[in-house]
Amino acid sequence: MKFLRYDYDGYIRAYIEGSDQPKNLLADFISSCDYPTACGSLELCANGFCSCPGSFRKSNDQQNNGCVEVSPVECNGQRSHKMVRVSDVYYFNYVDIDAAALRGTDEESCQELCLKNCSCKVVLFCYFTNFSSGDCYLPSPVLSLINDGKERSGYESSAFIKLPNDAEKSTESTAARRIGIIAGSTSGAFLLIALSVGILIAFNRKQALQENNDDYSEEISGLPRFSYKRLKVATGNFQKKLGQGGFGSVYEGVLQDGQKVAVKVLEGFGQGKKEFLAEIQTIGSIHHVNLVRLVGVCAEKEHKLLIYDFMSNGSLDKWIFGTGYTQFTLDWKIRKRIIHDIAKGLAYLHEECMQRIVHLDVKPQNILLDDDFCAKVSDFGLAKLVDKDQSQIVTRIRGTPGYLAPEWFTAFITEKADVYSFGVVAMEILCGRKNLDYSHSLESPHLLSLLMKKAENNQLIDMIGNYNDDLQCNTSEVVRMMKLAVWCLQSDFTLRPSMSIVVKVIEGTMDIESHLDYSVPNSQSIAAIKRVTDTTNTLFPSILSGPR
Repeated sequence: MKFLRYDYDGYIRAYIEGSDQPKNLLADFISSCDYPTACGSLELCANGFCSCPGSFRKSNDQQNNGCVEVSPVECNGQRSHKMVRVSDVYYFNYVDIDAAALRGTDEESCQELCLKNCSCKVVLFCYFTNFSSGDCYLPSPVLSLINDGKERSGYESSAFIKLPNDAEKSTESTAARRIGIIAGSTSGAFLLIALSVGILIAFNRKQALQENNDDYSEEISGLPRFSYKRLKVATGNFQKKLGQGGFGSVYEGVLQDGQKVAVKVLEGFGQGKKEFLAEIQTIGSIHHVNLVRLVGVCAEKEHKLLIYDFMSNGSLDKWIFGTGYTQFTLDWKIRKRIIHDIAKGLAYLHEECMQRIVHLDVKPQNILLDDDFCAKVSDFGLAKLVDKDQSQIVTRIRGTPGYLAPEWFTAFITEKADVYSFGVVAMEILCGRKNLDYSHSLESPHLLSLLMKKAENNQLIDMIGNYNDDLQCNTSEVVRMMKLAVWCLQSDFTLRPSMSIVVKVIEGTMDIESHLDYSVPNSQSIAAIKRVTDTTNTLFPSILSGPR
């Protein structure tokens, strides 16, 4: 039985009844630092521990269990103050974009806003890495700040702390005294820790060496093996780089028989043996015209490489978002075929393999296009194998913010998570814009929010826009495809169609569900999932081919 409980610390948590003690469903995903009062005012929370930023000290006031300025800020003009950056600092209300004091601004304007505000002590600037502008937050009061050291995918945040211009020396001297005291009292402990770490590093190096020296002869079967020397020649000593992802770089190559390939080099071998073999066994055992084909593999000591078919037209995002190409060059016939191809590839993964495969990272960057613009689903680094008799899987949050289904909050995932991501991608293809795009802020920067509003008012034709005459000539088909996307984006995953049904709808052999829910979470709501994603092991995509 699942239930919510208002705990002693004032937080509501979700639990599932266990055999002895209730289990917190979100314990692995929401840390203690993700709550606004995890620490005192202006305190930094990192891994459950609270501390004060460098220009602040712990308050002596028992009623204020937080931090105060070493040199208090005074209202005597903005020229007497300066802003000091503290990187990688996050705040709980980023899930509410309406809480921003300024939207679509830059760092300088954000700092200027705080300098002009007499009561402002800390200002936070959050921006998506794909955009030059971001959002500026002036929280009042300033509750706990988060500094967990986790790498974020897709967005970054910094805090700017206001200091008097003469505060630097006093701050430095105070910090120096603290360092002297701490250094003397911790030297012995440091030596003990260093010895322990040294032993651990030696053990890990030995284990890694054993792993890297394994040629995986027994585990890799049924796939052509390539020597590292041969691939070095094929790529011209890895000269032409096509792209880069979290697991390594991808290079263009030509085999001895003239076949063009994309060679993925696992730099530093961050995956490990288990993950390396899992990716090989996943994609190496499947064959479908709409899935990228694994041509071969190289596993020689420290060299781990994967060889894929070369996709001459690169990834889909370059074509539908206009990066590097003339924008909106794809006509309706090609766009419809690409959506159809993606659906067929996912339907094969979900229903036609010996084990169901949930991709978990469906997005335009992972859709590659061949010479004829045939779409192929790629990058199975995050995929999960599911037995036929399993109804759902339990896994840590993985994927890319903006394409994550709402049920990621429960950690119980089915293949319907891919259906939701497919719905997002389909709308991006049809509208020619990203699901989060601040250049459309006057109308709505959130594509899905606008979609649901237009769908509910029977105004989907407005989503097509005037950028493509060919789509305007096929409005009835385009609107029908948008309605299919709405079906795929249902909040309740049980109401979404399977990918095989999606294929039949596109082919015209089935009708679209008429009773649809238009309260699909928009990007503001999904930002909460993004925050949870960042506290887990978010993995970056590996791009198999670039545009030609």
